[in-house]
Amino acid sequence: MKFIALPHLSSERKSPTARLTEQVDNAVLAEQFGFDGYGIGERHERPFEESSPPVILSNIAARTSTIRLFTTVATLSLLDPVRAYEDYATLDHLSGGRLELIIGKGNGTVHQSLFGVRPEEQRDRHRENYELFRRLWREDKVTWHGRFRPSLEDAEVVPRPLRPVRIWHGSATSTESVELAALFGDPLFSSNGGRPIGPYAELIRHYRERWVFHGHNPDDALVGAGTAGYFGARTSQQAVERYRPIFEARLAVNNQYRHSLAFTSFEDFVERSSALIGSPQQIIEKVHRYHEQFGHEALHIHVDGEVLGREEYFETLELFQSEIAPVLRRELPSRPFPAQPVPSWPDGPFLSSDEQA
Repeated sequence: MKFIALPHLSSERKSPTARLTEQVDNAVLAEQFGFDGYGIGERHERPFEESSPPVILSNIAARTSTIRLFTTVATLSLLDPVRAYEDYATLDHLSGGRLELIIGKGNGTVHQSLFGVRPEEQRDRHRENYELFRRLWREDKVTWHGRFRPSLEDAEVVPRPLRPVRIWHGSATSTESVELAALFGDPLFSSNGGRPIGPYAELIRHYRERWVFHGHNPDDALVGAGTAGYFGARTSQQAVERYRPIFEARLAVNNQYRHSLAFTSFEDFVERSSALIGSPQQIIEKVHRYHEQFGHEALHIHVDGEVLGREEYFETLELFQSEIAPVLRRELPSRPFPAQPVPSWPDGPFLSSDEQA
């Protein structure tokens, strides 16, 4: 099992500077604690500040060396595929090949006013933009004619990629996203956050069925899944007692911004959501129960640090990496991430700009 850390949805009133700086600092911390990846989502409405994942991830890339950089998700339906390709290809070069793109249609409510994208056309835009985006990663020159952006004629877009970056398709409820992933032989990342397990498991089963329908080897299908939260403690009583105010703070934020949450009581949330709250053994057992339904190899972990003091925040991360992650890595093995490419330098000695002049 691979583990990807995600920033929490803050219940505090923080300045954009404080919020974004905290995310970069937490990514550095996640690398130190041995997480495999760190994810930044793309949202264009309050209470979020993460409207530009490539900028945030570039800052993280400059301060880290091994952790994979995930978009969770990049809302490709809103972006010009050429501009998005340029941003993410540049990021992949600067990070040494650590980028893992998760794309999605997006579900915010302000897209029409900000981007001029009508809800009824968003899925078609997502599919068309992905098809062009995919070609840009794989072809030196592209000729393209579509519905939603100007045509391209033998266009070369730079920088050329360090490698064909892996693209996951993020999905909560959309069979269209699942179909797109299965058609192109791409991995799927289920959000697995706001509802009980049933709908997510059904969608993943549909993905595997469509994967085979499109002629792919069933053993090659790759699935990741999210969680609704994480808090590990030595005993379940300690974990439940400490996480209750975190849940109540999250529920207040969701209610303030009218974001739906299927679990309106804390007890129901702990019992029926994908949140990992409890002792190490309880958390291990819950991941196993979900794995029986999903067969997933990557798991993102929300660490809700804003209610915790710094010391307690460290303690719950240390508990995860010392007693939970090693067991899950051993019992639920996953395929390795693609190897990072070795940079190729020109023949001869490397010269500074002054020496070249």
